[in-house]
Amino acid sequence: MGFLPKLLKAFAFIPAVVHGIEALFGNKSGADKKQAALSFVGSALSITEAIASKDIVDADKFQGGLSKVIDGVVDCLNASSWAKQN
Repeated sequence: MGFLPKLLKAFAFIPAVVHGIEALFGNKSGADKKQAALSFVGSALSITEAIASKDIVDADKFQGGLSKVIDGVVDCLNASSWAKQN
């Protein structure tokens, strides 16, 4: 599978990853949960392998983009009925 299809497939499961991280690390800080999500998604995408094979040419920019995607998913989930009601 090429890198782009793998990336798009990973994007499809980011909401489930975020939800699972929240369930596992609910008492941790937001930064800790985000780092866990980045690590999990990074492993699923085999980012290290993609960097080595030059599918990713700017690792920092890629991580930044992935971080923004995760932030966006968290914003969407927090704005939905999924969020806990006060």
